[in-house]
Amino acid sequence: MQSQKLVNLLLTKKLKIATAESCTGGLLAKNITDTSGASAVFDMGIVSYANEIKNKFLNVPNEVLNTVGAVSEETAEAMARGIVEAASADIGVGITGIAGPTGGTPEKPVGLVYYSIYIKQEDKIIIEKLLLNGSREDIRNGTVNKVIERLISELER
Repeated sequence: MQSQKLVNLLLTKKLKIATAESCTGGLLAKNITDTSGASAVFDMGIVSYANEIKNKFLNVPNEVLNTVGAVSEETAEAMARGIVEAASADIGVGITGIAGPTGGTPEKPVGLVYYSIYIKQEDKIIIEKLLLNGSREDIRNGTVNKVIERLISELER
């Protein structure tokens, strides 16, 4: 299972991870914490549906939220950086998007997701845009799978 591989890599590298999730509703944190050994590598997770929470707990600037919006590269990056600071973790993940079935617009359709991975040691930020199809559950699961795959590939470098 991919989650076990991720946890094992984090254990080997002695790194801690924290998550800030919106459209996935804590599913990434659940996948990680369902895994044996997770307590040694998982610091915390925040589900930040409301913009106020993104600003207050993750330091996503109101200017970003009011201009480009919650579903944006900028918000995903700020969420990843913010959760690292809140948790004192080594790696932060920020996920924001529109899982549907409603809420999409022509500019930001259902299935649009941005995720960001911030690796503090390297001051490295990774931002990826996903356009996923399917049900709400498909979009959420697809996002989490992509994020875990990317985390593994980064940790295996």
